[in-house]
Amino acid sequence: MFNKQLYNTRYHDIDLSEYSFLITGGAGFIGSNIVEYLLKYNAGRVRVLDNLSNGYFDNIKEFIGLSNFEFIEGDIRNLETCRKAVQGINFISHQAALGSVPRSISDPITSNDVNISGFLNMLVAARDSSELKMMVYAASSSTYGDSPILPKVEGNEGNPLSPYAVTKLVNELYSDVFSRVYSFHTIGLRYFNIFGPKQNPNNPYAAVIPIFCKNFINKTRPTINGDGNTSRDFTFIENAVQANIKAMLYSSLTSHEVMNVACGDQVSLNELVKLLQSESGNAINAIYAPERNGDVKHSKACIKKIIKKLDYFPAFKFKDGLAITLNWYKINNF
Repeated sequence: MFNKQLYNTRYHDIDLSEYSFLITGGAGFIGSNIVEYLLKYNAGRVRVLDNLSNGYFDNIKEFIGLSNFEFIEGDIRNLETCRKAVQGINFISHQAALGSVPRSISDPITSNDVNISGFLNMLVAARDSSELKMMVYAASSSTYGDSPILPKVEGNEGNPLSPYAVTKLVNELYSDVFSRVYSFHTIGLRYFNIFGPKQNPNNPYAAVIPIFCKNFINKTRPTINGDGNTSRDFTFIENAVQANIKAMLYSSLTSHEVMNVACGDQVSLNELVKLLQSESGNAINAIYAPERNGDVKHSKACIKKIIKKLDYFPAFKFKDGLAITLNWYKINNF
């Protein structure tokens, strides 16, 4: 039921069995991993809200039947659904969203409806709860936009480069306003290219690492958009889960905060291919295609703030996480 290579370190210091948790988008990649951590450490109640449009029931089906697990199939674009999901909940990790820059470019209206209107519904439902202690939400490194400054530091953002980036920026603006107007304080976690087990390579908007892992397993050449020097602060999933657990349990919040979730490092797409050649034993070379609209050229995070605030540490470096991820895809026949 639980991945033996993951979540062997406790990132909490309280008895989770006394508390209830809501993970929106909990059938998705990041959400289902947060669910796995909470269930492994015997959380009192773990409730998932997901409409399965972007998540996968397979990610959570093994938890069905557990006495402390509950699944609600529903959409965050419905306020009453959000209110129902929040009832009796102490901590929220809001992961439900439509990711992908290309998807937002091809369909900005749906991205807006889910990522902004849906997010606002969750904020309202959470604000009105008398039992909630903390809401954490998935923010994005895309918020840094066209700023060329590296590393990326909270408070030093550029202009958004895609509709998706706009939606994630608006999430932060709404959260800040709710903090100032209603004294409802939340934490936004700006993810930097999270990867790992349960990330589906067959999704039409799949990220680069699951696609490339599938390429190397099936001995097909990966396609790089651009010259391959594009770099990312690739962050293994357990690091993101750690950040969510510590953020939900943070007890000293007095205003809205955003924090980078990353490793503070850079890996180019060319370097990624070389590592996969080594890990897989397949000497496959990439195909190079034109760059995509809306993509940021380079990304690297400053993680000083989250280290100071949450005692976060990137327990898994990129190479170690990549090896675990590639092995997971092999075992699961992708």
